Amino acid sequence: MNIQDIIITKVKEAIHSIFDKELETVELQATRKEFEGDITVVIFPMLRTIKGNPQLIGEQIGTYLEANVNEIEKFNVVKGFLNLVISDSYFLQFFSDIKNDEVYGFETPKGGDKAIMVEYSSPNTNKPLHLGHIRNNLLGYSVAEIIKASGKKVYKTQIINDRGIHICKSMLAWQKFGNGETPASTGLKGDKLVGNYYVAFDKAYKAEIEELIANGVDKKVAEKEAPILLEAQNMLRKWEAGDEEVVKLWETMNGWVYDGFAITYKNLGVDFDQLYYESNTYLLGKDVVADGLERGVFFKKEDGSVWIDLTEDGLDEKIVLRADGTAVYMTQDIGTAIQRIKDYPDVGGLVYTVGNEQDYHFQVLFLILKKLGFEWAQHLYHLSYGMVDLPSGKMKSREGTVVDADDLITEMASTAGEISSELGKLEGFTEEEKQELYKTIGLGALKYYILKVDPKKRILFDPKESIDFQGNTGPFIQYTYARIQSILRKADFDFSGEAVVMDYKLHEKEKSLIKQVQLFPEIIQNASANFSPAIIANYTYDLVKEFNSFYQNVSILGAEVTSEKIFRVQLSSKVAEIIANALKLLGISVPERM
Repeated sequence: MNIQDIIITKVKEAIHSIFDKELETVELQATRKEFEGDITVVIFPMLRTIKGNPQLIGEQIGTYLEANVNEIEKFNVVKGFLNLVISDSYFLQFFSDIKNDEVYGFETPKGGDKAIMVEYSSPNTNKPLHLGHIRNNLLGYSVAEIIKASGKKVYKTQIINDRGIHICKSMLAWQKFGNGETPASTGLKGDKLVGNYYVAFDKAYKAEIEELIANGVDKKVAEKEAPILLEAQNMLRKWEAGDEEVVKLWETMNGWVYDGFAITYKNLGVDFDQLYYESNTYLLGKDVVADGLERGVFFKKEDGSVWIDLTEDGLDEKIVLRADGTAVYMTQDIGTAIQRIKDYPDVGGLVYTVGNEQDYHFQVLFLILKKLGFEWAQHLYHLSYGMVDLPSGKMKSREGTVVDADDLITEMASTAGEISSELGKLEGFTEEEKQELYKTIGLGALKYYILKVDPKKRILFDPKESIDFQGNTGPFIQYTYARIQSILRKADFDFSGEAVVMDYKLHEKEKSLIKQVQLFPEIIQNASANFSPAIIANYTYDLVKEFNSFYQNVSILGAEVTSEKIFRVQLSSKVAEIIANALKLLGISVPERM
């Protein structure tokens, strides 16, 4: 039982003993810095059960706890807040118990628990990944790692949007303007090469519209009847009919894109357990709709289209099958969700990492799956996130104004190099070591800047601002980790095997740091429950601030008493381990030197 549970139990016991009343809940909080104490019992909510002066009630409870709880050394009451001072021996015992636990805070899956599937990335195969994909990938990957750390089995997946008119646009433009060029002949990554032809299509399409308008055709008619668009639509029909030549080109160009994506994913440090392709899933769900129609979940309109009426749930009517019998995205998403549970029977919930412009779509999807009677539909979550803006403004892929993910990763390493050189922190590094460090700092800065923000909030991403060695940034946290590694390298004595001295007198900064360390398991569970890497990021920043305050106020290697020196190095080592483990949940690496 942890100290909070002990205090709650004993406060209830005190209320029963002193006032002959039963208390349902006890409110605890960390003691405010200006008062002496570690944990505070809030008296005011108790006044609903016990009538009286909160100051006097606090003193009576405090006296009882001091007499009956070994871990409580003394207490004070300030305006209805009972501040408890926890003994050094409690904190020392806690530290002794966890100091050699390398996975402190992490839980392992329990037998019989359902797994969670996390979907992220889900790109189109007509263009490279961009800044928006970066936020998606970082969020999805990190949430998957956090859920895993909280004690659940996790599958990481994506659905690749590899079919449709947008894919045919790139294919047609390559046929028309490509002169047979390939990634090998141009030296371009495959996704970039294909993306160039998506832009080329748009350019040609706009030119044709202008020409038609100049010849007296109405703008709306021109947009629908531009010859290149009609050709792309015809190519899509051929693909759907299984035309051998079109399918072969589709396979070739998608293959180029997948090779390009693989490089970006590797550079970004994300991975997947299972891939789904829209070309395999776009027909799924039609049989489910037929079944739902029979059971009265859906209804048919006069034109033959199939709908669901969600007006009683505060939504509207939603189409699930067109009049010609073809599927819409909703049909496909219904079928894909069901297919995933068939493929992975141990999955009991799905997390979809998709931008907030799809909030309504997922609200409808989850409700439909519940109405279809799937038990696991109670455990679906849309990890909705805001857009990422740059100081220069919004991005448009068809106009070629997106911020390319690969370019941004390279730019981050380059900016990290410039700032590190200005600060003169790289003495004794070889050129190869410098380049590796720049990558670690640059990518850490990018990931931390994006993940420290609540997913639902929109982000204005400033690359230079993210690479700051002060404040709530990745490099500041990485630098603290490297500083601790420097301390550990300088320790010319064996500290790891030494037992914690139980009569050691804790400095207030040591105690504060241990209290921050204590929070880590709860932080992981909280971040998992809220699908929020920001909770991990901001905890890590608080831990680093607490360590730096400790570092500035007590002598570590210069301590005169051996027991002090050993304990402080052990504590520093544990903090470094937690920093590394916390950052790993965000997909961030730590440098041994900086």
